[in-house]
Amino acid sequence: MREAKNFNLLVSTSRYNETNARAELWFTLFITGDSYPIISNLEFLGLLTALSNINAKNVITKIKEILKRDPNFFKFILKIVPIDYVCETNLKIISQIVERHYNQFIDKTDTFKIDLKRRNNDVIDRDRLIEYVAKNIKNQVDLENPDKIIRIELLGNSCGIAFLRPDEILRLKSKN
Repeated sequence: MREAKNFNLLVSTSRYNETNARAELWFTLFITGDSYPIISNLEFLGLLTALSNINAKNVITKIKEILKRDPNFFKFILKIVPIDYVCETNLKIISQIVERHYNQFIDKTDTFKIDLKRRNNDVIDRDRLIEYVAKNIKNQVDLENPDKIIRIELLGNSCGIAFLRPDEILRLKSKN
């Protein structure tokens, strides 16, 4: 099983604003302390990924501090999601990664939910994936107000997995 442990961010912008969002993201990562972030376009319009030498969740915290001072700091970035693990889109591999690592992020008393986002992937059935991944997690499910979120991003043949608190996904208001 191939599994990468990187400090990744999945970033969304409006379609055809990827170039502007890339520049905005590079500048943002630079001022949060990363002197050489690697930012890549994805095959999906409106999505970018960033590889930073700073822990992605720490980047979110630093960005929130910037947004407290300047709520209109971002013009093109709409959402930033930290990604803990990257693997191929394979039901068994995804399940193994979650089973192997969820105890490091989710305490025994925490409630959780699985948040699945699929792009260009109809091979894996949504309900089957959620059931398959959740079957070995003994914590209570709370779909409305969970303590922790297991976020699974299916992007064609690639998959990002994140173990998050609800406030670790940075959602910005629409720029319209």
